[in-house]
Amino acid sequence: MRVLFEDVFPEGAFVVGQVEPVEDYELIRAAREAGREPGDVQTRDKVTEKRVWQVRVVDGDSMARKGQTEVVVKIGADQQPVPPPKIEGLPFRPVMFENLTVTAWIDDRGNRPNIAWSFRADGMRAPKAGEVTTSGKGPAAVSEKGAA
Repeated sequence: MRVLFEDVFPEGAFVVGQVEPVEDYELIRAAREAGREPGDVQTRDKVTEKRVWQVRVVDGDSMARKGQTEVVVKIGADQQPVPPPKIEGLPFRPVMFENLTVTAWIDDRGNRPNIAWSFRADGMRAPKAGEVTTSGKGPAAVSEKGAA
């Protein structure tokens, strides 16, 4: 389901770490069972056939509960996406995601099943000057402070 960036990250989102390829563990397992090198094992999007990348993101929501501040956003792209540039004085890179979608799934790894969310986007970029979220506290406000 397509969602607005501002609805998911009303106080902004921030890149943590690097953009990494998502590996297809079934290809790796099948290659090992066949006794050969796995080769290119990067996951491909089932619809677009583009390579799938992932990036860790900190949600700027000050009201988020413990364990819910960091999410992974997967990006379908032919080439490895480049995160926005660092801003002096900030430990994280403010980011906005283009064409963000969310899918609900059941996380049954714990004692009790929970609803979890999978995030995908077509791309990422730095917030533009003057671009604010619905709360008015989004990443553009942070990037403008960092640029001063």
